[in-house]
Amino acid sequence: DTYIEKDASINEQIDRLRLKATTSLLSREDVIVVASVSCIYNIGSPEDFKNLCVYIEVGKKISIDFLTNELVKIRYERNNIDFKRNTFRYQGNIIDIWPSYLENYIRVRIENDEIVYIKEYKPLTNQLVTEHKKFYIYPASHFVTTPPKFEEALKNIKEELKERVGYFKSQGKLLEAERIYRRTMNDLELLETTGFCHGIENYSRHLSGRKPGERPGCLIDYFPKDFLCIIDESHVSIPQVYGMYEGDRSRKQTLVDYGFRLPSALDNRPLKFDEFLGLLNYVIYSSATPAEWEIKISKNRVVEQIIRPTGLVDPPAEVRPAKTQVDDIKKEINKVVKEKGRVLVNTLTKRTAEDLSDYLLSQNYRVKYIHSDLDAITRINIIKDLRKGEFDVLVGVNLLREGLDLPEVTLVAIFDADKEGFLRNETTLIQLAGRAARNINSKIILYADKITTSIKKSLDEMKRRRNLQLEYNKKHNIKPRSIVKAVKEYEEFQYITSRKHYYEVSEVKLEYLSKQNIPQLIKFFEQEMKKAADILDFETAIMYREKIKELKELLVQSY
Repeated sequence: DTYIEKDASINEQIDRLRLKATTSLLSREDVIVVASVSCIYNIGSPEDFKNLCVYIEVGKKISIDFLTNELVKIRYERNNIDFKRNTFRYQGNIIDIWPSYLENYIRVRIENDEIVYIKEYKPLTNQLVTEHKKFYIYPASHFVTTPPKFEEALKNIKEELKERVGYFKSQGKLLEAERIYRRTMNDLELLETTGFCHGIENYSRHLSGRKPGERPGCLIDYFPKDFLCIIDESHVSIPQVYGMYEGDRSRKQTLVDYGFRLPSALDNRPLKFDEFLGLLNYVIYSSATPAEWEIKISKNRVVEQIIRPTGLVDPPAEVRPAKTQVDDIKKEINKVVKEKGRVLVNTLTKRTAEDLSDYLLSQNYRVKYIHSDLDAITRINIIKDLRKGEFDVLVGVNLLREGLDLPEVTLVAIFDADKEGFLRNETTLIQLAGRAARNINSKIILYADKITTSIKKSLDEMKRRRNLQLEYNKKHNIKPRSIVKAVKEYEEFQYITSRKHYYEVSEVKLEYLSKQNIPQLIKFFEQEMKKAADILDFETAIMYREKIKELKELLVQSY
């Protein structure tokens, strides 16, 4: 019955940017937000977040006591010693407020219960940045509510707790009854005394006054009705959105069944797929390899963007024998390095990527590998170093696909291209080849001992696009040129602490499992593997597959 609480700690910089996005959406119209599929997760009530905003302006009649009380209501804390985000301090007739969504703090001077000025300062140097005539101070958290709603929420949580304890006792589950009572009462005590508790989002249905099953508020609710949504790499994003609700429900249902959470926690969830679509009025699905669903829903409004502004054409692709792929890639690397280019080598497994990298290192090549076991910041730095020329060859698995823009790469090599499966289907092969389409000297090599259906389809599609591009360039007398792109230093990421994402079941200690529990765990892993594969998260699917193998071997040994 050991329960390891999900690490929901939010990096301060990420939290600030999230709050900055929502406050910008509520206060102005010229806003572009770049978000992951996590934008469909619960983010509290946009109405409460907006209505609880504190408005100040020069000349407004207001006392310091009233202003500080209003700040406390929206989760700001007084701290005259350790001044930081979400806090305020005051001395005499001057109050400093550090909004949750700003890097600077606001200084307000009040004389005779009237605001004299509102100034913005840098926290480290106390240098004046600008002066405001008026200012909106938004809540320090998305999960805020009005006092009447809050009191009603506490009452409803207590009623639900009473019902749940009664249910567990009627089922003879005394441990679960004690567990849910103890955990919820601790949370209620914190809510009543501080207005906050760890995991407050699990009570968001009560705090926002929603009905059971009613969808939560999310980032999309902060946009006006006529906003434009561009779904990039839609062939991956749409399946991810589709699978998020079921994945989240599966995990939380276990917590509810064993008394770790109240049933209302199930309504702290991502949107269902139809709920997500219901919020979108104007949508552009963007993908080099759109799935059938996007094409179908777009009806006859499909636009091909084959021609590039730079005149670049899709690189030529060729197939070479897989049996000599290692020796052949060495020769190709030598040619590329001589011309000061870069090489991407895509393998089927993490082990192969590491082994190939080690072998090439032993042959004095400058090479690194990249896969999901490396944290996000490390992966970003590896790609940055590749572009800067710190090394020449990058070996990877499924990460060398969508979104990588590497103008220096002149060769993409795909090992074992004839191994049909989700890592070598038509979509994947085209996406991998696309990493070479940033340089006029680039080419693609597929190592295969036979031409599979996926290889044939991908080669035909690449050839079709290439011919269209060549014809257009010839007709308009366009000379292709490589993309010139500066190597960013990613300063923003210096603030973001990387954290490894642990799947709830990935760290199970197999040696401590009882024989009776193994079949149930195998079934669960198989379900999770299928979910991961459905949203094209193949590396996670492979992780589950390996766990299933280990469990089956353990099951055989136990008999």
